Amino acid sequence: MLIAATLAIALPGETYAANITARSLTLQAGASAGGSQPSGVVNHLFTFTLPSTSLVKSIQFQYCTNANIDIGGTCTTPHGLVTTAATLGTQTGYTFNSLVNTTNGAPYLTSTAGITPSGTTSETIQLLSVTNPDGSDCGVGVTNCTFFVRITTYSTATPNSADIIDAGTVAAAVSTQIVLTGTMPESLIFCTGGKVSTNGNGIPDCTTATSGNITFTQLFSPTSTVYASSQMAASTNASQGYAITVSGTTLTSGANTITALAANAASSQGSSQFGINLKANTTPSVGTNVSGTGSGTAATNYNTADSFRFATGETVASASAATNSNTYTVSYIANIAGTTKPGSYSTALTYTATPTF
Repeated sequence: MLIAATLAIALPGETYAANITARSLTLQAGASAGGSQPSGVVNHLFTFTLPSTSLVKSIQFQYCTNANIDIGGTCTTPHGLVTTAATLGTQTGYTFNSLVNTTNGAPYLTSTAGITPSGTTSETIQLLSVTNPDGSDCGVGVTNCTFFVRITTYSTATPNSADIIDAGTVAAAVSTQIVLTGTMPESLIFCTGGKVSTNGNGIPDCTTATSGNITFTQLFSPTSTVYASSQMAASTNASQGYAITVSGTTLTSGANTITALAANAASSQGSSQFGINLKANTTPSVGTNVSGTGSGTAATNYNTADSFRFATGETVASASAATNSNTYTVSYIANIAGTTKPGSYSTALTYTATPTF
């Protein structure tokens, strides 16, 4: 007679439970800490699928430094971990009523009526305000360290090893933060030239500024107004912005001069006049208005179209606070009287930007 027998051997601590599938633990950033920051107060998001369709009344998350608790290993709670201050966050799939977190490292959720898994539904459970392990379990001074969480479901409202339904372990790691530092010093970007081009983002590019040697459009004549233009650009992080001043003299040729407009005036042919402004003018047709994304503006005396003046040392443009870049176009006009002496008239003007930090 042949007798067949089956012998089942259970390893110490092993339980007959189905393996929870599609399981993961995501360490999510908290209010002031990155998700995997050692000792950071963060959120732990568990995602998994319960394979059994038995009624579940509690589910526990047991944090351990080791992964061998499935085969009888003793769970050691990671150093620095704090779960007793955790609260229950969002849930999807099935809903548990409350979180019990009186035992550090072993919080569990309960359901009064219990839940009945479908065997295929994905479940997510978020624990808020968990203090991550400090990483010291992996060595002195080490902050890159893996820890494990055993997820176990029970048929009773309080976890009991005799009432296990499903179980599975997930792994996560705390890791050294990458801290990037940089210094932004006090800054002033300022340039002048015949033309200051902008880059593809509309920001002035001082490296492309052309020569500051400007020539009027035509020979001087009592019956016409000559004009020209130059550009400048400015930006600063100074808290009180900047002021741009102009210094220099009127147009001169030896001992002969063209009269600077000490007060604002329109262009008048046949009169001796030299003046500037920072506007788009029609008489004559020269200049453009201030452009750019900054808050800079032309100064009052230089901010009216077809009105010109020149006084050395005056502010021609300014910004009252830290600002992105603006491009200013300075328009120059000159008229001469019939008695103006012949000669080559010129001037050298200096624009100075002064930020106030």
